[in-house]
Amino acid sequence: MILTDWIIGIMERLGYLGIALLMFLDNVFPPIPSEIIMPSAGYTASQGSLTLMGVIIAGSFGSMLAAAVLYWLGYQFSHAAIFRFVDRYGKYLFIKSEDVKKSLAWFEQYGHRIVFFGRMVPAVRSLISIPAGMSRMPFWKFMLFSSLGTIIWTTFLACIGFYFGENQALMQQIFSQVGYVIVAIVIVIVGVILYRRHLRKKRH
Repeated sequence: MILTDWIIGIMERLGYLGIALLMFLDNVFPPIPSEIIMPSAGYTASQGSLTLMGVIIAGSFGSMLAAAVLYWLGYQFSHAAIFRFVDRYGKYLFIKSEDVKKSLAWFEQYGHRIVFFGRMVPAVRSLISIPAGMSRMPFWKFMLFSSLGTIIWTTFLACIGFYFGENQALMQQIFSQVGYVIVAIVIVIVGVILYRRHLRKKRH
């Protein structure tokens, strides 16, 4: 509740800039989750001080700016330098080297598709940009997949707050169900990818 009040306070003072800033932080500082930021922004829009479209654009812009910065860090620095940085400062960002290694393994195993779906999965959203840069994924493709996933996610969250912001219990129920749906979709896609790889190996 305190975090929600703080987020709403920033939006009231800074408007769209505040939303973009908060969504930027969501990507680099996971304890500030988009699941609170965007519904709060959507609810604020429903009160008339902001527009729903403006909220979606601001949230998507802030999130994509952070994704581009994290991609650049992964692209520019060596693996060893990144892991040294995470080992030394990751605790302040609630990130561990094991998390980065796991995200890198997911990226290398499942390919560029993980970027799209990763933008809609908590924790993964904050980590997937760095492995994308480390793996030298083409920047235009990274931004395309990231933008699609980000816009879908921020639009969904903002609309939940806009239309159901007065009913906190219903919002929580929707989030819990959507979480299962996203996980199920990811599992199905991963299964299809692994099955296709299995078929290719059998042909060879």
